[in-house]
This record gives sequence, C-alpha cells and structure tokens, in this order.
Amino acid sequence: MDYVIRGVRAEEWVKARELRLAALRDPAAPIAFLETYEQAVERPDGFWQERTARAAEGIAGRQFIAEGPDEQWAGTVSVLVERPAGDVRFGEVAKVDQTHLVGVFVRPEARGAGVAEALFEAALEWSWSLAGPPVERVRLYVHEHNERAAAFYRRVGVLPSGGSLPVPGDSSAREVGLEGLR
Repeated sequence: MDYVIRGVRAEEWVKARELRLAALRDPAAPIAFLETYEQAVERPDGFWQERTARAAEGIAGRQFIAEGPDEQWAGTVSVLVERPAGDVRFGEVAKVDQTHLVGVFVRPEARGAGVAEALFEAALEWSWSLAGPPVERVRLYVHEHNERAAAFYRRVGVLPSGGSLPVPGDSSAREVGLEGLR
C-alpha cells in the first residue's frame, strides 16, 4: 500500500473539505452519511476550519486520512470520543467509555488497496490508546441497505451489537449498530 495513514492537521481544512464533498458525491452517500452534498457545500470556510482544527486536536475526536505519494487524500475515517457523562452524539448516552467511528470513505480508485483496513486500524489503535478511563468498546452504525460497508465491517471483525436506530430523516430505514470490544 502506497499510502500514509495519519491524523489530519488543522491547516489542512481545504483538503478535508474537498474529501468530505467527494464522499458526499459518492453513489452510496444517501445511505452512508447523515448530510447531503448540498448542505455541506454551503457551509462557510469557518465551519471547515473549526471542524478540522477540532479533529486535529485529538481530544473529543480524531480524523485520520490516507495520503498518497502525490499528497492526494484517498480516504478518511473520524473517531468521536463518547463518555457516559458526555453529550449524546448519535443514538443514546454512552453506557461505557467508548469511541464512535463515523465518516468512513475511500475514493473509488483507491478501493481494494487496503486503504479502508489501514484507516480502520489507525482508528482502533487511537481508540484503545486514549488517556483517561480506558475505552471499552468502539461502535459504529451502518445503514441496513449499505451492504458494501457492512461486508467490510464484518471482514475486519466488527460484530453486530444487537441495537438499531431509525435513520435520521427516514424513520422507515434503520441504522444497525456494530461494535468491536477490546
């Protein structure tokens, strides 16, 4: 694999914005992300600067990217830290100290090259290494009809948690909970 997996840097907000917009143009975007391209493209630069700076801090979360030899970004995953005393980010209040993987995306031309696996591994390693109360689980949700993503998560050992939630904005669809335990 010719990609370096690393955390995003605050000053890289333009690249972070471009990759997010590319993800939102992907054919799977309607069942993979809780935001549309039209919503994201209208956000001001300040939004992207703040979002990227927070992701670079690595306190409440972290964004990892796969950078190619040409310095182009091929993929990303973000990790949100969830503590029982914290805010609800998606679904319900955390019952244990955990992280939540979101925004998983690999450009079509980089798929099948191990990029998703490497991003996922970095997210898990970061989760398990957090200071403070140790993280007990890593969770994520996948749309019930997103078979490509579900197959990938099964392949890397993430198992169904038994939970599900209605998809925000579409109560007829479900987000299926998955988790990896330490």
